[in-house]
Amino acid sequence: MKNNNDKLSRFWFIVSNALPPIGFFLYFKHRNQYPNKAKSALQSAAIGIPIALVGGYILNNYILK
Repeated sequence: MKNNNDKLSRFWFIVSNALPPIGFFLYFKHRNQYPNKAKSALQSAAIGIPIALVGGYILNNYILK
C-alpha cells in the first residue's frame, strides 16, 4: 500500500530548516506513521542548526558590531 501523505510539504521543510526545534517536533510527531516525512523534517532541522550558528556569528560579529 502506497501512502501519498508520506512527504513533507515545502512549507514545513522551510519552517523546520529555519526553526530547528519545529523540525525535531515534526520528526517525533510523524516518526511512526510517516517515516519519510519524519526523516525529511529531521534532516532539514539538522541542516538548519549549523546555518543558524554561522548566521548568528556573522550577525553578532560583523553586522551588529
